[in-house]
Amino acid sequence: MSNDKFNRFLGDTPGRVLIRLIFLSLIVGIVLSALDFSPLTLIYSVQDFFIRIWNMGFSAIERFGSYFFLGAIVVVPLWFISRLMNWRGR
Repeated sequence: MSNDKFNRFLGDTPGRVLIRLIFLSLIVGIVLSALDFSPLTLIYSVQDFFIRIWNMGFSAIERFGSYFFLGAIVVVPLWFISRLMNWRGR
């Protein structure tokens, strides 16, 4: 019974999920490589983001909060609707 719950959580059997993740990782890696994007670029961008927040002070935190809430106004209802649609289909 718990194995069924685990498979349902993953969306499929662990082997198939692993194969999908490997395939998607390869495709995304090719696309990001074509765009000349590297993992270090992402790490440095996140680091620079937090340094800018620290340097700009609380106005940056306020801006971050407004971006967060603006996005949440769209994302949370869409997520809730998608969960309701999936629940209704079962």
